[in-house]
Formats: sequence, structure tokens, C-alpha cells
Amino acid sequence: MATRHLLPLPLFFRSLARNRPPTRLFFSNSTMASPPSKKVLVPIANGTEPLEAVVTIDVLRRSGAEVTVASVEKNLRVDASLGIKLVADALVVDCEESSFDLISLPGGMPGSERLRDCGVLESIVKRHAEKGGLYAAICAAPAVALGSWGLLKGLKATCYPLVMDKMPSDVTKVESRVVVDGRAVTSRGPGTAIEFALSLVEQLYGKDKADEVAGPMVMRPHHGEEYTVTELNSVGWKYDSTPQILVPIANGSEEMEAVIIIDTLRRANANVVVASVEEKLQIIASRKVKIVADVLLDDAAQMQYDLIVLPGGLPGAQAFSNSEKLVNLIKKQAESNKPYGAICASPAIVLEHHGLLKGKKATAFPALCNKLADPSESENRVLVDGNLITSRGPGTSMEFALGIVEKLYGREKAKELAKANVFA
Repeated sequence: MATRHLLPLPLFFRSLARNRPPTRLFFSNSTMASPPSKKVLVPIANGTEPLEAVVTIDVLRRSGAEVTVASVEKNLRVDASLGIKLVADALVVDCEESSFDLISLPGGMPGSERLRDCGVLESIVKRHAEKGGLYAAICAAPAVALGSWGLLKGLKATCYPLVMDKMPSDVTKVESRVVVDGRAVTSRGPGTAIEFALSLVEQLYGKDKADEVAGPMVMRPHHGEEYTVTELNSVGWKYDSTPQILVPIANGSEEMEAVIIIDTLRRANANVVVASVEEKLQIIASRKVKIVADVLLDDAAQMQYDLIVLPGGLPGAQAFSNSEKLVNLIKKQAESNKPYGAICASPAIVLEHHGLLKGKKATAFPALCNKLADPSESENRVLVDGNLITSRGPGTSMEFALGIVEKLYGREKAKELAKANVFA
């Protein structure tokens, strides 16, 4: 068994398997009451960085926050960067009279510019800030949007390294992964998105709630640490010119895992086909994020793939397991000695259930590892066994995706991508 050290890393916690955001209970005079729900606005635009948007929405909804995803475009559907299509809950213009406890801007270019240039959004955020509300931004958005609106004046803030020079001179630039100064929270990029989102939970609800939310996500123990991919029975993953990768999605798929995988592999220039196993292209993921697939599975099944990789999420994994067409595709992939993989619930619910882990070592979401016939290597965050790659949960998604990049393109490419994502 060879353990290969890849790139650097945020946090590693415990594990609980729940499919809905946990609620912390408070007791007063023998009565029980849940904490009041916080209202959050996450605006999105054409060109928004989807990973940053989806991670923020997912993590905040896990905390119990009431998150409104609002499009600054004329339509609810936005074409985020890297060809990922999201559908908002509302238009920003419809949120003008609403009040929020937090407004958080995802990054991405030209998404950050489109947020900046939306007069209605600017007015909402400025009014919110004047009232002492919590506001936040990640990646390009701190410099391009908040900075240009004068909302970081006199504060310490960070942003994506390549746009740091766009930060106004009246802002103290900091290179930390997440910066909290007063009511403003800023962060660096896709690789810091989960840390950023958890810091927002802490600002809204306190550290105990942030730790509670982080626990089931299987987070990294420390920022900047090297992570490991454990590899057994090493074989090369072959493809002709550009890797053709199938990522199925379903109602109830874990959106953070799905989007991190798609986003990262497309950044590596793989051809990723996102296929809905439902009857419609649009699916509603586990935390109610609406994602539009590229094709239906029936159409995707006409093509051949160098890799098939399944995101998790318990209802989504069950939908995969119930899809005879998808299961047959994976079986043919395995019989042809072509790579396939899964994360979170999918190794146990799909691969194990259909005999696709026979003779293989695998890992899965911690609370589901007892469903694996051979859980002897299940403590590994990312595990490769020949043509199989498996991983544990939302907090290991980036490592999982980078592990795939390394198998396809080599370690240097994966390291380069990790650095560009501000993950390393």
C-alpha cells in the first residue's frame, strides 16, 4: 500500500449521518425552543463562481438559516462560470423591501462585476450595512463589489490573490484565508469557501453551532496541512485526448459535492457531462439548491466515458441506486477496467449495493461505513484502489476532485490547480 501526499489544506471533525440541517435545542423553564432562523441573501449572476455560491448556500442552510438565492439577471436561471447552471429562488428586485441578517456575495468573473453593476443590489447591501447588518464576500467580490461600493473603507479584508490590486487604497489588505472585521467577512477563493461559510455560521449563531454544522461534513483538521490520497493496486488511468467524465445528479444529490467535483474537473479542462437521472434537466439538491443538468441520463448513456463519478447525498444516492440505466453504465465501466468513483453515501448505497466494490477497498460517509463489506480502509479521506476512487463527504470533496485530477493529469497539474483555487 502506497500513501501519496498531495496538496495542502481547512479542519477534520466527527461524523453524523443526517440529511437535513441539524437543529440545536435550547432549554428554558422546561420548554424547548429552537434558535430563531436567520435570514440570508445570496445574490447570483451570470459568471458567478458556482462552487463559492453553492457551498455558502449549502452550509448556511445546514445551520438552519433561511437562505434566499436571488438572481441579479432578468431570469431566475443564471449561467454560472464553468458551464454550471443554477436557478435562483427569486429576483433581486423582488428582495428590495426584505430585511436580512446577512448578505453574502459569491465571487467569480464576470459574476462579481455583474453584482457590482446591479443598482438594486448595491442599494440593498448599503442600506443593510448602514443598519449594522452582517455582510460578506469571497474571491473577486470583496474588491470588485464591496470595495467599489465603499463598504470596506477602513477595514481589514482579503480577496482572490490576482485581484488584490483592485482593492481600494483605504482598505487594509490581509492575506488570511478568512478575515472578519466588524460586520464584514471576506475570503480568498473556491478553496476557502467552506471555511468562509462556516465563519458566517459562527457570526450568525456562534461557535458551537458552527462546530455542530462542521461535524458531519468530515472537514480537514488544520488549514494548510498536506492531505493524503491512499492508493492501492496502482494503475494508470488512460484516455485518448481529453478525459470524458460523467457526473450524474438527482433530486437529493449533495449539491456541494456535485458542484465541487464538476467545477474542479472542468478547471482541469476535462469534458464533464452532467446528467440528470430524473425526468427533467433541473434537479432540486439536498439543501434545495436548483441545478440544471446538461443532458438527461438517456442521452448521456449513448456516450462512452473515461470516468463515471457519483456525488453523494442520501436521497440522491438512492435515486442512483434505483436507476437501472445508471447502474448498468457503471457495471460496464467496471467490467471494462475503466475508472469509476463515488463520494459520501454513494459508495455504500450504490456501489456496495450493486456488487461494484467486490474485491475492492473503499471509504464512504462515516455513518455508512458499516454498510461496506470491507471497511478496513474506510478511515482514509480519499482512497484509490486500481480504477476505483472513493471519498467520505462534503469536507473531502475538493481532495476527492484533486485526487481525480492527479490520476488523470499527474501530481503537478493537481498542485497547480489547488494553488489556483487557494486550496493549497
